[in-house]
Amino acid sequence: MKKMKDVLQLDRPREKIEKKGVGSCTEPELLEAILGRGVKNKDVRAIAHDISLLMKEKPGAVNYTSLMEIEGIGPGKAAQILACFELGRRYHREPNGVAKIQRPEDILPHVAEWREKRQEYFVCLTLNGAGEMLEKRVITIGLLNHSLVHPREVFADAIADRAASIICVHNHPSGSLEPSSQDIAITRQVQEAGTLLGIQLLDHIIITKTGFCSMKERGLL
Repeated sequence: MKKMKDVLQLDRPREKIEKKGVGSCTEPELLEAILGRGVKNKDVRAIAHDISLLMKEKPGAVNYTSLMEIEGIGPGKAAQILACFELGRRYHREPNGVAKIQRPEDILPHVAEWREKRQEYFVCLTLNGAGEMLEKRVITIGLLNHSLVHPREVFADAIADRAASIICVHNHPSGSLEPSSQDIAITRQVQEAGTLLGIQLLDHIIITKTGFCSMKERGLL
């Protein structure tokens, strides 16, 4: 990998943003622009590459602790990156600052990144009493055609969020929207656990690149 000093001036991220717009940059280039410079023995491009890999391999796991484990990232850079992520998240929220979920279709824009994944991702959205989304998190990443999840993993963060309800979402890499017997079983386990905890499971939605299936609308919840 070339060091930043070896990259042509016109191809450096800050120059690309100025001349071509921010949309012309790759994810590593955007991270390079945020970081600005590297550290002794590690160029900024190598640091940005490591962060980009973390973002791709463990979506939802980019936090202060995971960033600090990357060579070349200290407290200042970790805080700088997370601040940029949070600012972007807030900037693109709904006009009133939160996303309100009223029907299954409202979920789709928030889980679009998982619709075409080749592994099965189980995602949990936590909501407050007004039906406004608090957070969305990847709970587990499974194999090609199934993901094992336990109710305690689903509700651990929901309790911390003081959520009133949750919505579970997972993708089917096969493209089938038909709930499997395992899907139905875990839905009922999560529903029962939620009843005990006082956190309602509103829906469990299966997504693919071509559509979605609401288990509530199918009468399975």
